[in-house]
Amino acid sequence: MAALTPSLPAAAGRALPARSHRWAGLYRGGAIAAVMIVALLLGEIAVYAAWSRPDTALEHLLLFQRDGLVGLLTLDLLGMLAYVLFIPTFLALYVALHRLAEATMLLATALFFVGITVFFATNTALPVLTLGARYGSATTEAERTAILGASEAMFALFNETAFLVSYVMVSAAWALAGGVMLRSRRFGRAAGIAGILAGSTGIVAVVLEHLSDALVPVAIPVYFAALVLLIGWLSLVGHRLWRLGTGAVEARLYG
Repeated sequence: MAALTPSLPAAAGRALPARSHRWAGLYRGGAIAAVMIVALLLGEIAVYAAWSRPDTALEHLLLFQRDGLVGLLTLDLLGMLAYVLFIPTFLALYVALHRLAEATMLLATALFFVGITVFFATNTALPVLTLGARYGSATTEAERTAILGASEAMFALFNETAFLVSYVMVSAAWALAGGVMLRSRRFGRAAGIAGILAGSTGIVAVVLEHLSDALVPVAIPVYFAALVLLIGWLSLVGHRLWRLGTGAVEARLYG
């Protein structure tokens, strides 16, 4: 009986690669998506540096008339694409981490998907593109006034309510996943700390922005810091997911 005892961990160790192999495609897909998200986030930084976002609904409509692509970029087109690519990445994270803290990863995944659903359901980019075209072709002042009123209502909904809710939810999901990573030898403490900082900094930025108009200048660099931390976290996550997907992570690092 004593001779059988050492063989149990060994058998369990041999079973782990088979479980990982089943999700190898998802891990690789999540890793590739993470790299693409990093590229999109770097693109967002370039967009913010090249074009200032209009302050009013009228300025948005006029911008869309002049250049629809620039208008979409200033309304977070690259961010929308990044959220889509985040889906395989976060699913891969759930599969890789849920055995360590299933309830936490389930909550993080739920927050992420609810957050991006709210974001896409209320994002104003594509509707304003249509309204911009209608505003340019309007022939009466009454038509232009109605279109402008509709644009202002959409911006108020997204900027004051939906963005706050969606960004906080998604940031909380990143922070929770980072917390679980602290316990995972697959991802390591660096990835865990980066995830926690990226998520918590994003939440702090939203709170500062909506707490007082006087704090908006403070919130802007905090948003930028959250973006940089997110890029760092995704770089680490992409590397680790790729190693999981190609079998480079040994069975002894399971969990």
